[in-house]
Parts: sequence; structure tokens; C-alpha cells
Amino acid sequence: MPTCTLHALPYLPDPAPYFGRIAQAPGAVLLDSGRPAAERGRYDLLSAWPVAQLSAHRHESGNQFLQRLRDSLGLLGEARLPEGVALPFAGGLIGYLSYDFGRRLEPLPALARDDLSLPEAQLGLYAWALVSDHQERTSQLVFHPSLPDLERLRLQHLFEADWHPDAGPFRLQAAFGASIDAGQYHNAFDRVQAYIQAGDCYQVNLTQRFQAPCSGDPWTAYTALRGACPTPFAGYLALGNDEAIVSLSPERFVRVSDRQVETRPIKGTRPRGQDAAEDTHLARELLDSPKDRAENLMIVDLLRNDMGRNCRIGSVKVPELFALESYPNVHHLVSSITGELAPGRDVLDLIGGSFPGGSITGAPKIRAMQIIDELEPYRRSIYCGSLLYIDVRGEMDSSIAIRSLLVKDGTVSCWAGGGIVADSDCAAEYQECFTKVGVLLKTLETL
Repeated sequence: MPTCTLHALPYLPDPAPYFGRIAQAPGAVLLDSGRPAAERGRYDLLSAWPVAQLSAHRHESGNQFLQRLRDSLGLLGEARLPEGVALPFAGGLIGYLSYDFGRRLEPLPALARDDLSLPEAQLGLYAWALVSDHQERTSQLVFHPSLPDLERLRLQHLFEADWHPDAGPFRLQAAFGASIDAGQYHNAFDRVQAYIQAGDCYQVNLTQRFQAPCSGDPWTAYTALRGACPTPFAGYLALGNDEAIVSLSPERFVRVSDRQVETRPIKGTRPRGQDAAEDTHLARELLDSPKDRAENLMIVDLLRNDMGRNCRIGSVKVPELFALESYPNVHHLVSSITGELAPGRDVLDLIGGSFPGGSITGAPKIRAMQIIDELEPYRRSIYCGSLLYIDVRGEMDSSIAIRSLLVKDGTVSCWAGGGIVADSDCAAEYQECFTKVGVLLKTLETL
């Protein structure tokens, strides 16, 4: 099998000095582990100038698009890394699936308004990447065998040359405003409760959107947000013309390595305390909360079922249940579900059987998604979709695109929501939305 070529660069714990050189390039993309502040992440992955860009066609089903992605990996060609090298990417696909890509996989109504007009899925096919391994403290260019020699030399020179930051400013033209007010949220909350009492569902993730007019370079916005709220599944996808997806997600959707699968749903949130004593109290309150544990367990069961569609029978396990993860603004309750891909199945089968992630829909999944489309006035766009890579070896990692923003058409959009269950309190759920994204909104409002 053809082997990738590696070219060592000086190790940098922060990807900004490398990504800043390509931030304006076509197809520029960064998957960022948030190091050194976000300790759980290991790799940063960045690239640009894709061989091809693949977007879902208007009348294409979800599985037809996933097959096109599979075919594109075949066209790029198989490759392996040099013996003894453990890196996550050997060339392949990097991009996003919006939440609304789920409409191509599950039967949903078309009630919510699509006012942002973001393509439902877009992934680039990349023959090179710069990968930083924060465990081994290395930064390396990875060249797929198909990449021409002249392009390899150009990239080596680009990343070895002296560089000075040249990103322009980013500014809001007004403060963020919510898409619905407290009364409208209360009405939607009551309708969710009615559906729960009627037996339609057990849990529904109810979301609201915040927007502000903006101008300038979204890469500047990303670097400011990363400094305020580093997370292990962050990312930046340039869309061109000062438009971008800006994600500070703390949540993994699905990872596949050597056919071993893991998903890590977040369900359960508390704000950080004003001092150490209050912070410890809030963390303990979350860990001991019967409501949050029950909510988390509902989603664990849903994801076990989703994964079981494409994993080897008997391989799906729950090695971690109700673990605490803490971030600058919130504590979260997190669980881990693992499995092994079944013979004849691949990562794209796994996506087709589990997207969008159950932690941001509710349960049962399809009915919850139908209720979401009825109650939320606007489609979610990138929010609750996924940023991901899939390489030619079948390796994959992906996020749930929460704590994420879309800069498009002179407007920055941000979303927040939470799972509504039978014993949820409306005022607490409404406030939780602001707790989750408050640091993001305030950071941009003070730029």
C-alpha cells in the first residue's frame, strides 16, 4: 500500500501561528483540541486547498450523499502512515454535516424556516494536513501519496517561512438578540410537556437562537473565543467572503479508530461557581441530581441503540457513566458508549445510522426531531450538526456542534438549548441556555 510522507515542523501547542497562514485560503479548516488549556484533547488538524468540495445535492438522499463521500475516498486512494507513526489523518475528508442533514436520513416535516441557507453538508477532500500531536509534542505535515512534489515543497516553505499575524478586526454592530422571548419559550416548553404527558416522547431538546449584525474577519472572533472558552472539540471552517463556522464544542459525537467506536454524550449542566466552595457544591449537585442522571441515561440508551445498528452484536458497552467534565463556564455530566464496527460496515454506515447525535434531539429520536421542527421557528443549520474528518484508512472523529456560531451574510448566529423532561423547570431551562453561551456572547460583544 502507498505510504504517506511526513515533514517535521517546530512543535507549537497553539495552532493559530500555523493556521493563520492559511485562514483565508479556499477550504481552510481547523479541528482544534483546545490545548494547552483543554487537557483532554490530543491532536490539532488543519488543511486548505482541497482536491474537491462535496456538498449534498438538492434531491439527494442522505445515504446517496454518504455513498458519494465513500466513493471520493476511493478516488483519492488508499494510504498508510509510516511504520510506528500514530496520527489520526492520512488524507481524506474534512468538513461538516449540519443538523438539517438529518432530514435526508429521517422522515421530518418542513415547518421550521430555513433563513440562513447554509448547505446541509459540505466536506472537502484533502491530500495533505498539518497535524500537531500534543502528547508527543510534534507538529508534522502529512502528505498523501497523490500530492504532487511541487505542492509539497510549496507547503513546506509556507509553514517554515517567517510569519506575522495579519487578521483584521471583528466587530458586532449591535448586541445579540434572542429569536424568541421568555413568553414564547414558556409556550414551547408547555407544549413539550404536553407531548411528554401524552406519551409521544420522554425528552425533547429545545433550542433558542441569538443573532447580531457583524463585520470583519471571523478568524479574529475564533481566536478570542478560544481564549475565553477552550474546548477539546473546537473547530473553524472558512466559507469564504468573511464567512465561517466557528465552533467551541466540548462534545464528541463519534470517534472510530481501528474499527473501535466511541461516543461521549453530554447531558446535565451546572454553571461554574463564583468561588471554590460554590463551584464544588454545584459540581456535587450535578453529580447527585436524579433528574440529570435520568436524562443522561435516556440518551445513553438511545445511543446504544443507534450504535447497535452498525456495531458487532454484543460489543456495545458503557464503560463510563455520569462522569463530571468541567469547562470555564459550566460543569457537564458525560457518559461513554463504545463498540466495534460489524464486519462489512464502515464509518459512513455508522453516520447514516446515528446522525444527528441523540444528545441534542431527545427520545425517542425521530419523534423528538419532529417536535423540534414544530416548535422551533428556525432550522438549526450547523448547530447540533457535526464537524468531522474521515480519512482513507477509515479513521474518524467528530464533534457535536454545540457552542457553535455561524458568521454569514453579515450576521453572527449562536444557539443554546437543553433537554426537557417531565420534571424540568421552565425558568431553570431557560436560564441554562444563557449559562451555556453567555461567555461566547459576552466575548464577542466586548471585542
